[in-house]
Amino acid sequence: MQMNRRQFFKICSAGLGGSSIAVMGFSPTAALAEVRAFKLARATETRSTCPYCSVACGLLVYSTGDKSKNSHSEIIHVEGDPDNPVNRGTLCPKGAGVRDMMQSKDRLKWPEVREPGAKEWKRISWHDAIERIAKHMKADRDKNFVAQNKDGVTVNRWPTFAALAASAATNEGGYITVKMLRTLGVTQLDTQARI
Repeated sequence: MQMNRRQFFKICSAGLGGSSIAVMGFSPTAALAEVRAFKLARATETRSTCPYCSVACGLLVYSTGDKSKNSHSEIIHVEGDPDNPVNRGTLCPKGAGVRDMMQSKDRLKWPEVREPGAKEWKRISWHDAIERIAKHMKADRDKNFVAQNKDGVTVNRWPTFAALAASAATNEGGYITVKMLRTLGVTQLDTQARI
């Protein structure tokens, strides 16, 4: 079909005019009035902390489900917490996309271990994971603990172990973590905020 520029604009304006009339309510079919429900009206709100960096921004996590025994809840929305003094409701792009990380099929949700010489990881219980970590820590501390230096001065150091503390923890939690690690003799101690 051959058409010039003027004919093209006539056809486009007729289509635009017809669609505008339909949008304004002049539709040949009856319109149904319906109020759309707010998506967070029945959601459960949970306060949380963003896991990404050391800023520790506050999150509001909205999920479906009523927390009953057999119900399965699903996260439907995440936003910044306006009552949090750190971010006052704002989130960076990583924090705004935290829902994708929470719902990723690749997210690890249980402890796993790869035995020496094995090629595959196997799932273990949380109790077994904590027991294994405690046994490895005790064996390493017993083997490498330094009670006195070469001059005979008491130093009580554990030089072969290091700890990285979470910067999103409260001041009280950080204080207790440092006290516990220093009691064990840990000298290499840092926090995520400095990385």
